[in-house]
Amino acid sequence: MTTSQARGIKQDPINDNSVAEYLQTHPDYFERNGALLAKLRLPHLRDAGATVSLVERQVEVLRERNQSLERKLKELVGVARANDALADRIHRLTQRLFRARTLLESINALEASLREDFDVRDSVLLLFLEEARILEQPPGRFLRSAKPAHAEMKSFESLLQSGKPRCGQIRDAQRDFLFGKDSVEIGSVALTPLGPKGALGILAIGASDADRFHPGMSTEFLSRIGELLANAFTR
Repeated sequence: MTTSQARGIKQDPINDNSVAEYLQTHPDYFERNGALLAKLRLPHLRDAGATVSLVERQVEVLRERNQSLERKLKELVGVARANDALADRIHRLTQRLFRARTLLESINALEASLREDFDVRDSVLLLFLEEARILEQPPGRFLRSAKPAHAEMKSFESLLQSGKPRCGQIRDAQRDFLFGKDSVEIGSVALTPLGPKGALGILAIGASDADRFHPGMSTEFLSRIGELLANAFTR
């Protein structure tokens, strides 16, 4: 029996947490016990039959952490480059809209920019403006006119009321109304209301890839495009 036990003093058991806490409190422990450090061996995670020194294991952990940071940095750089490219496309769209003098010219500028600058194959501009009904041509697929009270617009009511872009998959009836009944190849859509609570209409951009536009993606650039178009269509 130890003296502590004899005096009724209960000793805390040594466990992983207590060892870790001690080493964190005394980071110079291995400096004062270099011989122990040299004797420590750890199983190598990639080879169960081999062992490595604690120092080697530390180096490996730091290397893995460094590789993880490099991957995250590459991802951030990739996102930054993509945002720069998107900002440049929006700049070109802005220049096209500045040169437009009429509503028709603004609509044509938007269609050309989506096709040439953004490489968009399927897009629809749905306008509630009275002038759009006059400009709409039966052969054209890009410009559509409608009234907010149209029965088909009921399914877009929450989108218009929010006044914010929405991305993802839409119902078949919504897809057919916007892109036509032969649009089954469209897997995802980006919808941007134009004007306060979508008072001017909706810009719809479709993609065959079901994951191209998804609910988790940022809609900041879509909001900027919506503001540009609202200003261009009402000046």
